[in-house]
Amino acid sequence: MPSTAEEWKEKSKKFEQRWNFPHAIGSIDGKHVQVEKPSNSGSEYYNYQHYFSIVLLAVVDADYNFLHADIGGKGGISDGGVFKNTRLYQRLENNSLNVPEPEPLRVPYAMRVPYFLLGDKAFAFTRYCIRPFGGMHAEGTIERVFNKRHSRARMIVENVFGILANRFRINKSPILLEPEDAKTVIMTTIYLHNFLRQSASRNTYTRPSSFDRVVNGRFVEGERAPATMSGLQGIPCRTPNALLNIRLHIAHDLKYNNQLNH
Repeated sequence: MPSTAEEWKEKSKKFEQRWNFPHAIGSIDGKHVQVEKPSNSGSEYYNYQHYFSIVLLAVVDADYNFLHADIGGKGGISDGGVFKNTRLYQRLENNSLNVPEPEPLRVPYAMRVPYFLLGDKAFAFTRYCIRPFGGMHAEGTIERVFNKRHSRARMIVENVFGILANRFRINKSPILLEPEDAKTVIMTTIYLHNFLRQSASRNTYTRPSSFDRVVNGRFVEGERAPATMSGLQGIPCRTPNALLNIRLHIAHDLKYNNQLNH
């Protein structure tokens, strides 16, 4: 994980270069990983999809590397509470990650825009996590352009979950271990993933078809986690007007000043 504002800005720069989305510092998502029923657990690990699980919550960068992973949340916890039970949440809340201060997107804008994680409807819209506009929006509207860009940039975490599941067979069947042991196995695969992504074997480990991409103007989907690796449920979100205005400001910028790959 980056430790300085300058390092976070380097992460953000890559998101903007690759996905034309400004001020993104990571893509966040969570998945339920199926395990056998833990000993003496009752329903603590029994999730909304009616199986026993532990939760893998992750942040990945634009290079498809894990920046952070939290594993072991009990599947029976409400999905809205999974993130709040992590150390990452606490550090974001108390501003101890050295994320850069809000800045204008470009000259001559005056509005200062925070640096965000990209999250879906499973995460609240906060000063450090931006989610898409809700509802349906007509083609060409600023909301539709924003949501498309947001989705393409955020989907890198879905690619990474797919790579992890397919290379290491995570969740192809229940992990027949107690939660603490399953957590160790999953964390080991995450370390291996980052090692292989940064090694000479990266193009063998992850081929171009592993990733979402645009081919001849068409969007082509990369790897995804299996359907048995359930995502987190959406949560209701009451967002302050100041954040809604910031999202609208970004949407206007994407539509009118940053028109690549709408």
